[in-house]
Amino acid sequence: MQQLVDIAELHGVSHLGVCDAEILERARAELIRRKDAGLHDGLQFTYKNPIRSTDPRRSVADARSILVGARSYYTDEPAAPEGPHGRVARYAWTDHYQPLREGLRAVARRLRRDGWRAVVFADDNSIVDREVAYRANVGWFGKNANLLLPGAGSWFVLGCVITTAPLPTADRPVPDGCGSCRRCIDACPTGAIVAPGVIDAGRCLAWIIQKPGIIDRRWRAVLGDRIYGCDDCQTVCPPTVRFAAKHQSPERDIEPWVSLIEVLDATDAELLRRWGRWYIADRDPRWVRRNALVALGNVGRPDDAAVRRCLAAYLAHDDSMLRVHAVWAARRLGLDSLLPVGDVDPLVVEELQAVL
Repeated sequence: MQQLVDIAELHGVSHLGVCDAEILERARAELIRRKDAGLHDGLQFTYKNPIRSTDPRRSVADARSILVGARSYYTDEPAAPEGPHGRVARYAWTDHYQPLREGLRAVARRLRRDGWRAVVFADDNSIVDREVAYRANVGWFGKNANLLLPGAGSWFVLGCVITTAPLPTADRPVPDGCGSCRRCIDACPTGAIVAPGVIDAGRCLAWIIQKPGIIDRRWRAVLGDRIYGCDDCQTVCPPTVRFAAKHQSPERDIEPWVSLIEVLDATDAELLRRWGRWYIADRDPRWVRRNALVALGNVGRPDDAAVRRCLAAYLAHDDSMLRVHAVWAARRLGLDSLLPVGDVDPLVVEELQAVL
């Protein structure tokens, strides 16, 4: 086992634990309960097929063990650039999953050389990674539903190797380290943490940004400058804040901020090439443009010629969904003079008539 730990550490996978490959009964019951309660709000991933994503042997027949690895993605945030920019959640500043996969693949290669089957899963709906990480004694579940690592916090991506090898497993879970603290609950801008460890996806800004369709008016101003993801429940978490600097990610080619004008001016191909590492529903760039329009309405300056040019272009766009959000952004910036007068699309008309 120590050899596997050493291999993982060579690739920046700083925490490695093991659990058995039995069905994740607790996670299965919770996924089904929350889905039945509508808390998933259409979110798929491990909600899509809870029976499959909680049974490791659906992915690797005869699996006996799961190695779980965690790799830090924390990097200090630079100051925001000049001009209208959108904020990106820290885990998406670059592709942190690729180096994690490389480390786990190295571990899997060693297991295969020893004659065992071993398959890597990272950012994959085949397995509930936080649950196996908890069972592998890697961390505890925080009240924000993130996995918190003792002495390290939650700025980590998780992945695992499901294997037929009989490896020594953790004997007891990491004890809860949250105690009476509820800072994440109180800091959530939309009250999405409806109970300790339970998230209402319909109120979670990270999901609202990814979800297809028109963004509910209730959440547009609250989104602020966010264009992808939300870190609020982690940035106030005492263990995460306290230990972040000790677990710096080695990646330096990062993009914490995105020019909203560049996003709105980009072609489909350019947008997917530059920001394709993000989850974009159906790989459709219009959802990223939608987010950029909302952010522009929140942080743009009405006297900025580039802002006015972009909004004018999108108010005349052939996509009515984008025109809806351009109307909202223009009105929010007090640029009512740009609003269309002859648009007859029902969605746009409704937006024009709505109370800002």
